[in-house]
Amino acid sequence: MKRHLLSVDDLAVDDIETLFATATEMHDVQNRQVKKLPALRGRTVINLFFEDSTRTRSSFEIAGKWLSADTINIAGKGSSTSKGESLRDTVLTICAMGVDALVMRHAASGAAQQVSQWVDAAVINAGDGMHEHPTQALLDAYTLQGRLGPLEGRHIALVGDLTHSRVFRSNIKLLTKLGAQVTVVAPPTLMPSGLESWSKEAGFAASYDIDEVLPTVDAVMMLRVQKERMAGGFFPSPREYTVGYGLTRDRLAVLGENTPILHPGPMNRGLEIAPEAADAATSLILDQVSAGVAVRMSVLYHLLAGEENDS
Repeated sequence: MKRHLLSVDDLAVDDIETLFATATEMHDVQNRQVKKLPALRGRTVINLFFEDSTRTRSSFEIAGKWLSADTINIAGKGSSTSKGESLRDTVLTICAMGVDALVMRHAASGAAQQVSQWVDAAVINAGDGMHEHPTQALLDAYTLQGRLGPLEGRHIALVGDLTHSRVFRSNIKLLTKLGAQVTVVAPPTLMPSGLESWSKEAGFAASYDIDEVLPTVDAVMMLRVQKERMAGGFFPSPREYTVGYGLTRDRLAVLGENTPILHPGPMNRGLEIAPEAADAATSLILDQVSAGVAVRMSVLYHLLAGEENDS
């Protein structure tokens, strides 16, 4: 692996397979009575989150602690940036304390890339604006692979608010790298500009018709409608969005009886996904959460201890 994890572009297929193999071993730790490995003892990991998070921040914190790293959470609202300090001064101050890794979420696309040029610590992008969220894509693919086996040739649909979704962008890159056949589905107002040229280059399909796509898929991932990022009317009403693009009870019946359902969370129940779908026997939503700890343990291990152990 490279020194930082800023984008799925930083990962070769061999890197992904290595991360997944290690994550499988790390997953076993969750079932132990004592959930501790000494791999990162003496290392310091800072979780610096300028946006709210439950799953990502908590799973990175647990991952670091289970690897015996000293893990510290810093929220943007509680840092000196709220007093006017620049992002550069904030991260340089934090890293001057002897930090080994900086896990960062920021509202600005490209923020993690910029920070990686300022500091000596390993930087992990935990979501930057509407750009990317690489560890989410890793845990999604890891979860899918655990249910479906190799993803080569599998048809996977990503449905929902594509315009504002960094998860969609990272998942497209990762799933196509692993040979999956991907179709993205959204209303025209939530299809990102330039998607047509990108889809031809990356080899995925786009559709406005969820009812045409669902019967053909091996798995479906519903994406959250990100109302907090929307300024203006992207759809007439929540009800119309659900009728047109939600995974409703009726659409759940159209899916194959063993077709996995995923959602990166947090969910808008009743908007993009019905409670019956979120809680279905084929739902892997909680499996994704569990996988998130294992995958992030794997990422931290390979960035901070992998080379030492390999040598």
